[in-house]
Amino acid sequence: MLSRKFLPTTLALALAVSMSSLAAAPAEILLSHQLDEERAERVEKVVERFNGSQKEYEVKLVRRVQGEPAKDLNLVTREEQGHFVAAKATFKPIQQIMTEAGVPFDGSKIAPELRVGLADAKGNLVALPIGLSTPILFINKSAFRKAGLDPEKPPRTWAETQQAADKLFDSGSKCPYTTSWPAWVHIDNLSAWNGVEVADAKGRLVFNGLPQVKHTALLTTWAKARFFIYFGRRDEADKRFEAGECGMLTSSSALFGALHESRRVDTGVSPLPYHDDVQGAPQQTLAGGASLWAAAGRKPAEYKGIAQFVRFLMEPDLQVQLTAASGFLPMTAAARAAAGSKLLQADVAGLNIAYRQLQGPAALRTIRVSEIEKVRLIVEEELEAAWSGKTPAKEALDIAVQRGNLVMQAAPAAAAKAPASKKK
Repeated sequence: MLSRKFLPTTLALALAVSMSSLAAAPAEILLSHQLDEERAERVEKVVERFNGSQKEYEVKLVRRVQGEPAKDLNLVTREEQGHFVAAKATFKPIQQIMTEAGVPFDGSKIAPELRVGLADAKGNLVALPIGLSTPILFINKSAFRKAGLDPEKPPRTWAETQQAADKLFDSGSKCPYTTSWPAWVHIDNLSAWNGVEVADAKGRLVFNGLPQVKHTALLTTWAKARFFIYFGRRDEADKRFEAGECGMLTSSSALFGALHESRRVDTGVSPLPYHDDVQGAPQQTLAGGASLWAAAGRKPAEYKGIAQFVRFLMEPDLQVQLTAASGFLPMTAAARAAAGSKLLQADVAGLNIAYRQLQGPAALRTIRVSEIEKVRLIVEEELEAAWSGKTPAKEALDIAVQRGNLVMQAAPAAAAKAPASKKK
């Protein structure tokens, strides 16, 4: 019979082993996303690298379901950003998390053009601009050669782009030019690159000016002539270009990494075309893409893990990896220098063009129709009406501005009536 004096010792040993096992288990941090399968796999590799670098925390990638509460961390796309900005009271600023966790972090080192819309009035980051890009022009070099065009001299202006499209069409191309992300490329960035506004000082939408109307009308004539083939509102055109179907594409600079890696198309890159009859053009394009938001109401230990993950993401070597794998713009000057020195020039061709576009003389725009979902849907609907010939270009943009301003006016009232968010 076991002596009673041994029972406390045995129990204590069992408890100690149990407590040791609990202490060894890393704290779980959920990172939600709405990425497609290919992009999710790339993020998963970054997460695995962080989890393997330490044993205290484990970041777990989960798909975000619309309507569910925010997870610990949330990877937000450009199209979703308006929702998160409107609900920013339910998130904890990244700058505050880093400060409270005692983790060194200088948000001012992140390029100003990447911080637009993600910083408070004092310049402190609310969210981290982790996966940003800007639109550029991609060309199919093989299609250019077939059309008698010099692939080393891609078009710089929209007038030159039309000439190239004409020759591509004559050479048998069924898709001389196409575009992804129409509101982002052809309203937000078309306006900024050519030095005109999408909104006035009071926040009223004004993207129905002469340059925007002329551009929309130009693409309408291209669509009628079969120079411009439209495939959809998201990245449908990217896949068509990657398959070799199209001669030219305007899309995110981040696409360059995937195109360069797949090597299915001999791809060239060039700045986004501008209108040479607009005084002062070209000026500056806009950075947009994925940002990282942290939910409010978490425990201090969880925020320490989030702070360590953010510090990991800020490391120049990690940003070089993200640039090589996904074409994202490095967040800091140090990371950009590291990318330039460690990657081949062919790998950073799209990156260099993107950075040159972002360094223009124009003021940074904060209102972007592509980041306000209801307005974006209106804009895309009216652009499609114009490009299909159903509505004249000026009328289409006038209607888009009118409908968009009704949404903009209703937004503050809706925000004022919304109940205060509760922390979990």
